[in-house]
Amino acid sequence: MDRFDILIVGSGHGGAQCAVALRQAGFAGTLAVIGEDPELPYERPPLSKDYLKGEKSFERILIRAPAFWEERAVTMLAGRRVVAVDPAAKTVTDAAGATIGYGALVWSAGGSARRLACSGHDLAGVHAIRTRRDVDQLLAELPTTQRIVVIGGGYIGLEAAAALIKADKQVVVLEAMDRVLARVAGEPLSRFYEAEHRAHGVEIRTGALVECLEEQDGRVCGVRLSGGEVLPADMVIVGIGIVPEVAPLLDAGAAGGNGVRVDAQCRTSLPDVYAIGDCALHVNAYADGAEIRLESVQNANDQANMVAKLLTGQAAHYDAVPWFWSNQYDLKLQTVGLSIGHDATVLRGDLSARSFSVIYLKQGRVIALDCVNAMRDYVQGKRLVAERMMVDPAVLADPATVLKEL
Repeated sequence: MDRFDILIVGSGHGGAQCAVALRQAGFAGTLAVIGEDPELPYERPPLSKDYLKGEKSFERILIRAPAFWEERAVTMLAGRRVVAVDPAAKTVTDAAGATIGYGALVWSAGGSARRLACSGHDLAGVHAIRTRRDVDQLLAELPTTQRIVVIGGGYIGLEAAAALIKADKQVVVLEAMDRVLARVAGEPLSRFYEAEHRAHGVEIRTGALVECLEEQDGRVCGVRLSGGEVLPADMVIVGIGIVPEVAPLLDAGAAGGNGVRVDAQCRTSLPDVYAIGDCALHVNAYADGAEIRLESVQNANDQANMVAKLLTGQAAHYDAVPWFWSNQYDLKLQTVGLSIGHDATVLRGDLSARSFSVIYLKQGRVIALDCVNAMRDYVQGKRLVAERMMVDPAVLADPATVLKEL
């Protein structure tokens, strides 16, 4: 049986960064990263952007060159899915039945693409955008595809729509709620992006409930809506969120549910087992102390760096300001903070100029900013969020006000 001083489960951003940070911090013990993906660690955000559009090769989205891992003695166990954890024996078991021992376990398995609750999800021509393999399969079918239905009006769905309309495809986006981005942004931003996509030729349908996917010869041919209408489709892309990959930990007795529960040092309730990234359910100060999962590269990297410090004897706890980004067309959206529970919004700038910020307030305090082509607001607004500053909305709304002077 192989055994490593530290075993990292998951080869995405969090797992890769934890391995990098451990070596940078001087950790000299044995170290391995095991992941279901057959590839070396690579960046995930470009999958729905530059990689999908063919503007970046796979080699350009690798997190580190192959030689990096060899030179730092990081053992890569690619293409292996962990299915069980034995916290007493300090071992994990993969799908092939092989057992691996550990001194400390860092769980960074992320999540799998959420499936449709209706029939037809397994038909040919139905895709997710979660891994390189997902996108490569999609791209292989694209030359013979014209009509594409995207189910889900979140960031993944909208980014995919922006890429595919540029490839001269007919694209329809279906969103079950009354506006796109409803779970993550305020109405002004939602309506702006709906208008932008429509201006580029994407059909946006909100309040659209999918009943099932229609089939012809084993391949998707349409999407049936709850009212009976069928939208013809040569391809369907499903972007309705993820399901956290934590079943082996929960089966082993770890506390959790929608993710695995961790403390301020990302420790689970199992001894010497940590969890980071998309699957880590943690109390977040920027969500008023609610338990949440943050699905972002920033969160995965920050938690990875913190765990690496702990495992090398340094004091650390997680309290990073959340931030996110999305590229659609020539629009760069940068978000800082969490708008959960906001009770007021302030529009700073002009929507028609396609450079503005939406500032979110709760009880008069700044809790988040959505900045579209407004880099300066994003950079300077971080401190307003970190300090939970109380600012006159009229002052925030004035573009002549320099945020850092507040």
